[in-house]
Amino acid sequence: MMGPLQGLKVLDVSRYIAGPYCAMLLGDLGADVVKVEKLKTGEETRGIEPLIGGDSLFFMVFNRNKKSVTLNLRDPRGQEILRELAAEADILVENFRPGVMEKMGCGWETLHELNPRLIMARISGYGDEGPNSDRPCFDAVAQAASGLMSMTGSRDGPPTLMGTTVVDHATALHASLGILAALQARNTTGFGQVVRVALIDSALSMLMTAIPAYQLLGEEAQRFGNRDRFGAPSNSYVTSEGARVQIVAGGDSRFARFVEATGLTHLGVDPRFASNAERRANVDALEEEIHPWMGSRTANEVVEIMAKFSVPCAKVAEIADVVADPQLRHRGQIIEIEHAEAGKIPMHGFVTRLSETDLSVRHPIPTAGQHTAEILSEWIDYDREEVAALQSDSVV
Repeated sequence: MMGPLQGLKVLDVSRYIAGPYCAMLLGDLGADVVKVEKLKTGEETRGIEPLIGGDSLFFMVFNRNKKSVTLNLRDPRGQEILRELAAEADILVENFRPGVMEKMGCGWETLHELNPRLIMARISGYGDEGPNSDRPCFDAVAQAASGLMSMTGSRDGPPTLMGTTVVDHATALHASLGILAALQARNTTGFGQVVRVALIDSALSMLMTAIPAYQLLGEEAQRFGNRDRFGAPSNSYVTSEGARVQIVAGGDSRFARFVEATGLTHLGVDPRFASNAERRANVDALEEEIHPWMGSRTANEVVEIMAKFSVPCAKVAEIADVVADPQLRHRGQIIEIEHAEAGKIPMHGFVTRLSETDLSVRHPIPTAGQHTAEILSEWIDYDREEVAALQSDSVV
């Protein structure tokens, strides 16, 4: 089954997470994605442990629905092949530091002249201009520089990284959205354009009210641990067996249902808890009343009681719980992808669902350079002898 982006050619010249994830999302939607990797070793992330079948799980989860070619981009002939491939592509995704593509003779002006319909997604740490544009940046650095770390962690603890690469993932989503917008614009103008997305900008977009609250009210964003910064009660609570449940009962209507669910009716008439603002101001006293109720029940009991009263609640799951979760299994959110050496690799499924178009895994996780000869032949008409000569000269 082909997806809605069927027929679009994507050249993925990116590494690590934001770029590869962006290109993989396009592949999941049906685009033909060709990943360009370093000659012999492949992308750097293929060496990140743990390795299964000689390949990295890190690499695998960001590179399904792609084919792989290897190019020596330090060789002028490898750079020329990249230009030839770009001349046939609809979309190119790259996340080199600003200026690197230009040094290879593959900057926007050059590629746009070769292929006026090309859309070039340029993902960087700090953007391609400004005082920090030439600095290296990874997800953790963007979390630190953007203020996200200062808002994350326990109230009395240090600024803390989030548990996964949220900035990289958000950047991939913004880049994908920009690419789809550029495709729509191309339908009108006939021309491609550059889509620029920076990690630091993506991180900034997740600060919610922090910037206006500081600039208008002088309020510095605080760390709240597992509490919600806008509503109470909303926290993780320890249950009788030592597990935790996360409950979101801020807002007056949810709090009323929470009171009914717990039978702690005195909370509903206590003036300290009469409104969300009062509950936030007296949250420590409120939680002192809640903890004993939680501690006398198992996590499953709490979850079932809250469900009956439509109070948002879930057990804080370990990964063992996640892979066995019947809801996720029912929705096909844990799927298996083939790998030539490792066999079946379980990973997350397709987040986006379309009512009239099925998404599918059309290509298993590629080995480095697995499709070099195929792509050079299909995209740019190289014959076997030409490919063999390039391989002999360590160009592909």
